[in-house]
Amino acid sequence: MTTPTQRGPDPRFAAGVALIDGELMPIAEARIPITDTGFSRSDVTYDVVGVWGGAFFRLGDHVARFQQNCAKLHLELPFDGEEIARVLTEMVRVSGLREAYVDMICTRGTSREGSRDPRTFHNRFYAYAIPYVWILRPHDAMDAVLTRTVRRIPETSVDPTVKNFHWGDLVKGQYEAYDRGARYAVLLDHDGNVTEGAGYNVFALVGGRLLTPARGTLRGITQRTVLELAAEEGIPTEVTDISAEVFLGAAELFATSTAGGVMPMTSIDGVPVGDGRVGPVTSMLRERYWKAHEDPRYATVVDYDG
Repeated sequence: MTTPTQRGPDPRFAAGVALIDGELMPIAEARIPITDTGFSRSDVTYDVVGVWGGAFFRLGDHVARFQQNCAKLHLELPFDGEEIARVLTEMVRVSGLREAYVDMICTRGTSREGSRDPRTFHNRFYAYAIPYVWILRPHDAMDAVLTRTVRRIPETSVDPTVKNFHWGDLVKGQYEAYDRGARYAVLLDHDGNVTEGAGYNVFALVGGRLLTPARGTLRGITQRTVLELAAEEGIPTEVTDISAEVFLGAAELFATSTAGGVMPMTSIDGVPVGDGRVGPVTSMLRERYWKAHEDPRYATVVDYDG
């Protein structure tokens, strides 16, 4: 990667910065080849890490998951974990962004001499940093539905633990939510169990236990953080199958994502969850989650003057 020689942020990258073919450029100028199979076939994996208050949150965990997912898809990265972390940190530094959404991507790339054998393709690494992206704004709440017209892609077809761009089912679910007067959708699997939504895991507080789906979902870093924080608070947690009936009867519901943290869900299928307000467990975990961004166990501070 070409590294800027100046100290401090570069005003060219104030709106965001991208790494394309080893070169940093303003986000508005970033382009990928139209023949890249990450675009044409969704043959790709990615990971997103947040920067809040000038520090990455769980950067090492995000990079490690990204490396593992590349290995699962037989994709080769040009950098090791430490180098990826250094590249992402440098991008945030030159952008000057204190709250950022930082994406790392590896695609199958482009064919060599027209071959359709994926083993012969030239894999490509991209990255970008832009201002923080919200699924749900702070102090807002989710109004969601359990989808009726679409089911989550079976995990025997597309591995949900590998972050991917196979969002056809998720987008279809979003449009069902809009048609039913809500903004968010949670998909069921073909056995009628709850999975996830478009970019977020879900949790249900049932009988004093905090449940999150075991199948058909990404193993989210924010999800992991919430499980850890709940355990520290003495709240029993379980990663398990959750039927639609159990989910609909939960005392509290919320979703989790890097792009929003702990996001309360106050209505499901047009019916209030509990008394229709943000529940005490959800509220406490949301506060703990954002406070954890200052915890040196999780935070990697960016040196913007370095």
